Formats: sequence, C-alpha cells, structure tokens
Amino acid sequence: MTTATPASPSHPFVARTASTLATLRESGQLKSLQMIEGPMDATIRIRGYGDVACFCSNNYLGLANHPAVVEAAIEGIRRYGAGTASVRFICGTFDCHERLERRIAEFYGLEASYTFTSCWNANEAIFPTLCEPGDMMISDELNHASIIDGIRLATTIKKGLLRTVYRHNDLAALREKLVETRQNKEVTGQIWVITDGVFSMEGDIANLPEMRKLCDEFGAYLVVDDSHGTGVMGATGRGTHEHWNMPGRSIDFVTGTLGKALGGGAGGYIAGSKAGIELLLQRGRPTLFSNALPCTIACSADKAIEIVMREPDRVATLRSNVAYARETIRNVGFEVLNSPTAICPIIVHDTAKAIAMSRRLLELGAFVIGFGYPVVPEGHARLRVQISAAHTKAHLDRLGEGLRVLRREFA
Repeated sequence: MTTATPASPSHPFVARTASTLATLRESGQLKSLQMIEGPMDATIRIRGYGDVACFCSNNYLGLANHPAVVEAAIEGIRRYGAGTASVRFICGTFDCHERLERRIAEFYGLEASYTFTSCWNANEAIFPTLCEPGDMMISDELNHASIIDGIRLATTIKKGLLRTVYRHNDLAALREKLVETRQNKEVTGQIWVITDGVFSMEGDIANLPEMRKLCDEFGAYLVVDDSHGTGVMGATGRGTHEHWNMPGRSIDFVTGTLGKALGGGAGGYIAGSKAGIELLLQRGRPTLFSNALPCTIACSADKAIEIVMREPDRVATLRSNVAYARETIRNVGFEVLNSPTAICPIIVHDTAKAIAMSRRLLELGAFVIGFGYPVVPEGHARLRVQISAAHTKAHLDRLGEGLRVLRREFA
C-alpha cells in the first residue's frame, strides 16, 4: 500500500490558496458557516446565537418542518430503507418515485416528469440530452449558475451546438437574438429560449406571456427554471406561468427543485412532454450515472405537493407577508425592488459591508445573508431577505427593528 505524500508548501496550489483566503479574510469577505441546531422553521436555533428569526431560507410555504411532511419522510425510510443503492435504470426506481413524478406532472399540467438528486443535476441533464448540434440555446444573462453550467456543458459535449445570451429580461434584446439566430446558417435545428421564472438574486420575474409569443413566432422551445417561483407565484402556487394566468402547457419544459417551497428536503425535476422525459431517461447522463432520489425525500416531497394543492391559503399568507415585509423595509429607509416574489434584495454594493451587516442582524435576532462576489457581480452586493408563509407579524417586525439599527450604524 502506498501512502499519499502531503502537499509541499512549494506547490503552486498551496501558495495561491493561502493568498486567496488571506485576501478574503483581510477584506472582510470571508464567509462563515452558521450551525443550526434544530429544524428549519420561521424561528431557528443557531449555535452561539440562540433562537433567531430566519429570513434567508427557501422554506417559502413553511413546509420544511410541517408534521405531515416530516411523518411522510419517516414512513418513507421505514418502508424503503436508507438508500436506493442504484441508478434508476438498474434497480433504483421505487413506486414512490412513480407517485411523485405523476404528482409533479399533475401539479404543472404537463404530460410527464422525472426526478433528480438536485435541480442542478436536472439543469445539467436537460440541455446536453435534448439539444443537438445545429441547435441554438438563447439564455437570459442573469440565469442561475446551474443553467449557465448546463449550457456550457452541453456545448462542450456536443460540438456544433450553439449558445448565446440576451440582456436580462429585455424582450427587444431577445427578439434581436432570435432574428440573428434565424439568419445564422450554422443553426439548422431547434431554437431553445431559456429563463428563470423568478430570478434568485434580483427577485424579479420573466415576462413569460411575451416570451411565449416570441417563441411561437420563431419556432422556439421555452424552458423555464421555476425553482423560486414554484409554491410562491400564482393563486395556487403553481409557479410563474400561473402568475401570468398561463396554463402549464404554455411552457415546453419546466425544471425545478424540491428543496425550496416543496418541503425543502432536496432533489430536482424536469417536467414536460412524454417524449422529452423518455429521452432523458434513455440518454441523460445524470439519470444513467447517478443514484436515484432517496425514497424518504420522494415521500416527503409528494406529501408537500399534496398539501400545496389542498391548501392554497398558504400561498395567500405568503403573499400577505411579502407585502408587509416590503412595506417594512421601505419604511425603514432601504430601497427594495417592487415585485410579487418572496425575494426582497437590499442592495448595499460592497461585499464586506453586506457580510458585516448580515453579521450584525444575526446579533439582533434576524438571520439574513449578505451576498457578494462571485454570487453576484462586483459592486452589486446585497442583503437578500426571504419571506415565508410561516412568518408571523412578530417575526417581520423583528426584521424591521434590526434594519433600523443597520440604518443608524451603517449609514
């Protein structure tokens, strides 16, 4: 047996890593992990801080600690065991996957769906699998990193598969790209227009009705990652398309996550046509070479979606909380984007300042994360406040009190 030799201080990796970490530490940009000692909820217990109101979770409908969702997960592990121990096409497909995937398709009003261990996996699967050389992928410049990486991966794997980006939420720019694509002789196949439904850092939404019209005009498919819109947008939480009063079939393919509003466990999915889902099953590398979604998550997510479908009042409560939170933030003196989403970014520009403000808020009993480079562009650092249906007025008022202190101390 051979023993690995420790990295020498002379190795380039050692020096450059030490330099990067030192720079982050000295500039106040070094991130630290907060240890949560209990379940995710509107109030959580953080090591060293005690009980604080949580305003940085994706637990939009308060289902992460819902008794029925927790019990479904426990029953799932009792019935199916701790792990699938296989990829889906070998022996990793359980009947709980079938139930969940039928539920997801029904939820969106689409023909079929397929689950993955994360939405990142889903976005890594959809483009390399469904797109072919001669196709063009047109992506919003502020799409999630998983979409960007999925598109990059697709063009690396398949030479001749093309990609371009358009200015964020700019329909005129999208039309220009579609016109250019039609004039590009290298484009001989399908055009794909790809967008987030809700943009996770900005908290704004895609204009799906106008995008659908453009796609129809140019013969393009519309792909929407609605990870931050599902459970949040629309009268019954179906997502950004429902917000625009569009049926689910208006979107060709939807990708999303089970790790946010839909129980908050983990996992992702793609929903769309039966043919497209069948192709993903047959050829998608993340489906062929990665274990199936754990059964306990399949069971808890299925229960969470059932609750969303049965209790649309949760979405109404979230909407009311969002309106109150935005009004509170503005009354304190901070600017926040006017949007119906549960994401309320407060732009502070400097990364070190955002991290310092986040730390101070935590001391004041409100857990809000400061985001800076490389999560957002340099100079666009922010506090991202996220609202849940589980929040009470007391939680939201605590946030307001903390923000008032920030206004005094960081003016």
